[in-house]
Amino acid sequence: MAEAAFADRVPTAAEHAASMAEYMHAGEQRGRAIGNRGPVRFASGNVLAGEIQGAYWEHGFYVFENVIGTEELEELRAAMAEMLSRAPVAKDAEVDASGRPALGSEFKRPTFTWVRPLSDPVGGTELVGGRHPSKMVEPKPREDAPKEVLHLVYGMCQTMDAGLRLYGHPQLLAIAENINGADFTPFNDAIFVKQPGLGGSVAWHQDGLTHWNSPDWNEGIHGFNFQVQLYPTTPGNCLWVVPGTHKRGKLDIKAMVKANGGSERLPDAVPLTCQPGDVTMVNRQMLHCSFANTSPDLRISMTFGFHRRASVVGARSVLGANDGELYDEQRVFDRSAVIAVAIDARRQRFPDEEAYVYQPFVGLEDDFRWSPDTYERVIRDYNLKDLGI
Repeated sequence: MAEAAFADRVPTAAEHAASMAEYMHAGEQRGRAIGNRGPVRFASGNVLAGEIQGAYWEHGFYVFENVIGTEELEELRAAMAEMLSRAPVAKDAEVDASGRPALGSEFKRPTFTWVRPLSDPVGGTELVGGRHPSKMVEPKPREDAPKEVLHLVYGMCQTMDAGLRLYGHPQLLAIAENINGADFTPFNDAIFVKQPGLGGSVAWHQDGLTHWNSPDWNEGIHGFNFQVQLYPTTPGNCLWVVPGTHKRGKLDIKAMVKANGGSERLPDAVPLTCQPGDVTMVNRQMLHCSFANTSPDLRISMTFGFHRRASVVGARSVLGANDGELYDEQRVFDRSAVIAVAIDARRQRFPDEEAYVYQPFVGLEDDFRWSPDTYERVIRDYNLKDLGI
């Protein structure tokens, strides 16, 4: 394998990109053979087309094409550009590149995380529940690369109005209802920023942590994530998945890499390439990763997930600030209220669009209208109440 050449030294970014070309081409061919993409289609009302549901449950993912319209996409891009311009000029800095107080100090949870260029910050460590057991190749960045680059941005519902409105998107919420039931609950949200030639990798992993040994375990028990793509995603910067692995329980990822000659280029993986405005849906039990971005292409993926209520109520917190905290009905209600506010924020911006009706808040709509008051009461620091399982 090409990686054998890197066994005793670190490849340059250019060498890594060249060595990945054949693997990426083969992955694209595998993806085309599977398909699993197309526009959102409903059989009737909010009932997702049966072929789409069947394809999702068979393979563990689906790519919805052209979900986000041009006007909204431009608003999201502008809001994202503004947020990035207000990021700290460097990790732990208190000002942005223009000398203004950096965004994020007003929130209790950090808004930005940073990594070394082209690095794998969690692979082979016990971080994030130890769910990334095998480390990815870390190419050598160009000589003028910064010491650290932005990697993740948190709290889109409190930092950008366009992000809150996206959270209330009627088609995406209807899809969540079809997959997780009308009383579905939120998970969390994070924006992946993979800068051209600099973006770090995310090692192979499965997202779920809590329910692998549950007597009620099934292929949907850990929920799913949407990723809304603001720019084209390519094999060099996008999410890669191994179809069908959501059905196989907790995998021995380290053994899989070892059996592949120590290579991170797992043989059955496919890249979820997208156009701007496309939205991927990926089961959280799916084996997935993203490679170091040695490509010339920017990726910004607005990621947010949803769970079945039965998977969350009575579980204990993981992947959050208060690990071990019990998720009781009040905690779930408080975090789910963000959905209700997001629906109304979207209604105010797009009054001609049919708003989604979120069943847990039917009859409570007037208590969760989008306003400065509900921002302070519901939205500010909402991500301290994320529901990780």
